[in-house]
Amino acid sequence: MNNVNVPKEVNTYCPKCKHHTVHTVSLYKAGKRRALAVGERAHAREKEGYGGQKYALQHTFAKTTKKQTLRLKCKTCSYMYHKDGIRLRKLALV
Repeated sequence: MNNVNVPKEVNTYCPKCKHHTVHTVSLYKAGKRRALAVGERAHAREKEGYGGQKYALQHTFAKTTKKQTLRLKCKTCSYMYHKDGIRLRKLALV
């Protein structure tokens, strides 16, 4: 699949309202990583000094596309949930 058009508003089931309502559709984007999180600090500690990376940096990638995750927001109760997407090159909200 190359290009897929997804409507900005879709009528689908809301788990909070427990019936079908209109939802606004947007693309999920991961937030900024917290530098003071325990895992981030542990990784920084492993990286410092001699000895290189904790694990190898990936240079060759097997996949050419990423899975796009859709974020659905109910217009009546403002409940948000994610819908797992499919592999595609370009997703357009129309």
